[in-house]
Amino acid sequence: MANKQKTLHDAFYETLKDVYYAEKQSVRALKKATKAAEHEELRQAFETHAEESANQVERLQQIFEIIGKPARAKTCEAMQGLTSEMEEDLEDFEDSPAADAVLAACAQAVEHYEIARYGTLKTWASQLGYADAAKLLDETLQEEKKTDQLLTQIAESLNAEGSDGADEGGDGEAKGKGRRKAA
Repeated sequence: MANKQKTLHDAFYETLKDVYYAEKQSVRALKKATKAAEHEELRQAFETHAEESANQVERLQQIFEIIGKPARAKTCEAMQGLTSEMEEDLEDFEDSPAADAVLAACAQAVEHYEIARYGTLKTWASQLGYADAAKLLDETLQEEKKTDQLLTQIAESLNAEGSDGADEGGDGEAKGKGRRKAA
């Protein structure tokens, strides 16, 4: 008659399943972003982080083993929304001077979500006595933060480049910088 009360262990496992799904989706999204990116530094950042994300999926599988639970993914509505937004933005801004800036912003939204989730999971792992899991989660958390910082640096230059075509608040003369650079 009475339902079993949920514990922090349950929350950890459910969130781990959520992040497992999200990280797998992130790998797919990064591959799409790599193909779409024009800016070489941005494309390289996406390629590098796609490789890191594949390793992060493996780390999550290790964590499932540590806690003695099967590695199962649970649909992550947040990641579905973020990747859907990225796809929509890719379509809306395709061939515009702001396309790479928008793509970087979408990638940062994913990074911020992952940073929040991995930070929570690391804290919970420590509280639950899963020291090895906490160490693996911290390794991933640091990678996510590093990627976010790199994307911020790249975005600063992209945002300046993407605003070159704007005709608002300037001298009334749009520079008309195209997305594709002449060879």
